[in-house]
Amino acid sequence: MSNPVKDSFRRALSSSWIILKLVIPIYILADVLYYYKLLSHVAFIIEPFTAVLGLPAESALAIISGMFLNLYAAVAFAAPLEMNAQQWSVLAVYLGVAHSLVVESAIMKKLGIAQGYSYTFRIGAGVIIAYTTTLLPSSWFSGSALAAPSEHVIYADIWELLMGSSLEAMVLSLKIIFIITGLILVMDYIKSRPFFIEQSHHVSRGFAMMAGVILGITYGAGILIKETQALSRKEILFIAVFLSVCHAIIEDTLLFVIFGADFTMVVVMRTAWALVFAVLVSLLYARKAG
Repeated sequence: MSNPVKDSFRRALSSSWIILKLVIPIYILADVLYYYKLLSHVAFIIEPFTAVLGLPAESALAIISGMFLNLYAAVAFAAPLEMNAQQWSVLAVYLGVAHSLVVESAIMKKLGIAQGYSYTFRIGAGVIIAYTTTLLPSSWFSGSALAAPSEHVIYADIWELLMGSSLEAMVLSLKIIFIITGLILVMDYIKSRPFFIEQSHHVSRGFAMMAGVILGITYGAGILIKETQALSRKEILFIAVFLSVCHAIIEDTLLFVIFGADFTMVVVMRTAWALVFAVLVSLLYARKAG
């Protein structure tokens, strides 16, 4: 019989290894690109997009990698950039909505949500929410104690850069691993509770949304996929839209809090807008069906 705590630590160790393999080389690569000012050669492609969101043009690689890969790659590319608490929060809001599009859109397709619709909605919703976040007073945003130093280090040569960048990448990885390990232990504990196990066998809109908001699209949608016919098409659409905007809200947000994003503002913006979009889509669906 397996030990739940040991199993959780094994998963944490496995996740840590993935993080180390991904974050360290990407962070060093980003530092090298920043050092040689090479980011400008790719940043211009989506510079109008980053300008609208009030982000530095060099955040292009972070946005692209986050959208099509995952958030670990995104934060590794964004880490060397000098951004304030509001900018980190804007990036957290956008990528919190529009990340891992290939994988998560495929999961949503199993609920009957077309991949084209999923891509379009999440990118569009991400832009709207991120843009409205830029309109808020900067005084509403406060950095975290986990934030990295705001001043970018100036290296004398490439070898000093590689050594300094490697050390910073290790520190960053350890911070991420610490957060992910804690979250895995907490989430596994939640999933092991009798109430959670019992409810996961009885599909309901509220429970599926709770699971998705806390644990992410993969788990939340997984519960729905088990028995989609237990819910109406309108209910499935409501949940799918809500979770497209607001899922894994704790884990995703904490990754950006490391650098200075405001946890409360990010969570409030994603949750509030998720409810707005879900209600609007449900109303449109009801009008069309009627």
